[in-house]
Amino acid sequence: MNFSLYIAKRYLFTKSSSNAINIMTVIAVSGVIVSAAALFIVLSGFAGLKDFSLQFSSYVDPDLKIAPSQGKSFVYTENDSVKLNSIDGIASYSKIIEERVILEFDDKRKLATIKGVDKNYNKVTSIDSMIAQGGWFENDTDQVVSGWGISNNLSFGVLDYAKSLTIYVPKPGKGQISSFKSVYNSVNAINVGVFQINEELDNEYVYADINTAKYLLNYKHNQISGIELKLKENADEALVKEAIENAFGNRLVVKNRIQLNDSLYKMLNTENLAVYLIFTLVIIIALFNVIGALIMMILDKKGSLHTLFNLGATTKEIKRIFFLQGSLMSVLGGIIGTTIGFVIVLLQKQFELVMITPSLPYPVTIEIMNIFLVLITITVLGLIASKIASGRISETLVRS
Repeated sequence: MNFSLYIAKRYLFTKSSSNAINIMTVIAVSGVIVSAAALFIVLSGFAGLKDFSLQFSSYVDPDLKIAPSQGKSFVYTENDSVKLNSIDGIASYSKIIEERVILEFDDKRKLATIKGVDKNYNKVTSIDSMIAQGGWFENDTDQVVSGWGISNNLSFGVLDYAKSLTIYVPKPGKGQISSFKSVYNSVNAINVGVFQINEELDNEYVYADINTAKYLLNYKHNQISGIELKLKENADEALVKEAIENAFGNRLVVKNRIQLNDSLYKMLNTENLAVYLIFTLVIIIALFNVIGALIMMILDKKGSLHTLFNLGATTKEIKRIFFLQGSLMSVLGGIIGTTIGFVIVLLQKQFELVMITPSLPYPVTIEIMNIFLVLITITVLGLIASKIASGRISETLVRS
């Protein structure tokens, strides 16, 4: 067995003659364990929050979306349809029209976004599964499905035939305004369903038949805002995206789900990085105890070090003893702490120990990457701390 490693293990697992040093060692190891457990728990918590936030967008966001590279709309020709249908990996797609509108009900008005969709839309997304009241609209009608926030703000419900919901869209053009009707296209619609996903979407979207949206916007028969696609289960997203880009050239752009939620992903990743850096600082503070415990151990073992030196051990080997001792202390503390954190997170997933609301447990996600991240962070910082502490040993110290 390696000489330095053997002595390091003896020093680590054998009680010192000084009770104060034993206490400092326990405190140092405990600090590493607690900080490692805390880092893993927090990373798992943020991973859970990230998955929790993104699961809502998965109900309304397609796997891929085709949009015009310039302007708000484009003409979708028969040739375009042939090209799209020839691309392997696409399970289904839906043509959409999306624009800002004014909603009016019972003298109350609100800005919103209308999303006109065709009959294939529910094959592309799962928005119909999030309807809290009523149902999905029938094709080729002026029925709509609204968000919970819009329904609440304008005080309308489902299938309210006594009063209709009026949708206004400004007409394009120039010149003087002669009357209100000359400025806006309008449709009297019946709300047949209310969906509930999250606050942002609930307050923003109204779904309607694509022909209703075409009428409001004066679009041509083959003029649309975009195409949303659902991929086959085993399809390679990157290959399908590349094939679409090659087929349509620079006229259209293709975005995946991450690109559609670019700001949300950036915000979540920034928060995750900030939390990681904060808790890394906590680990650094905890490792100061390791440095202190090692230095106290060096001073306590001064006589033994002198003996080892006289027996032929070099200063480098003696430094290595305490470097290995500190490294073992950090690595073992990191492993124990990560294990404790893993158990706590697992208990939260299984038994819902911490609740956000009476019905909603705090979301946590166990990721293998986080386990490696915690262990690597503890190991690297522990090696640095051990190097600093063992660097205090000099030939003068071991000779005296």
